[in-house]
Amino acid sequence: MAGHRARWTTGATLPLAVAVTLGTTGCSGGGTPSGSASQAASAVSSLASQADSMLSSATAEAGRRLGEVKNGIDARSAVTLGTPATASDGHATVAVRVENRAGSAKSFAVRVDFKDSGGNLLDTVLVTVPGVPAGKTATATARSIRELSGPVRAEVGTALRY
Repeated sequence: MAGHRARWTTGATLPLAVAVTLGTTGCSGGGTPSGSASQAASAVSSLASQADSMLSSATAEAGRRLGEVKNGIDARSAVTLGTPATASDGHATVAVRVENRAGSAKSFAVRVDFKDSGGNLLDTVLVTVPGVPAGKTATATARSIRELSGPVRAEVGTALRY
């Protein structure tokens, strides 16, 4: 069965926003290096706060979407993730394999959490895999909405079969 993907995620890319902000803050600050550095530090702090807010929103949206699943049962044991990779555009991807152990066709909703090596949440995506036949497996791809740098690991946050 062909893989399917749907995602609800965080929005704009933080590295690009930082670069744009840093590029524009160098033009102000009263012409002093310390003024420009202070404004750049403030902009970075503000963007970090916005990124935290976007991540919280994405996590809440994934939870809301999972909450809409009717008659879903925990399916974490039926989900395996491949090894995360970084695509040429900087987005993390990981294969999501689901196994339908039920006696009829079922769909799956899987929240995939992308984390750094310290366990900090970087991004969250929701992958849906509809209509997996009884006793069969299907594969989909989870792709981060944001560019992620450094080592990234993927974990199943929640998985429902319905």
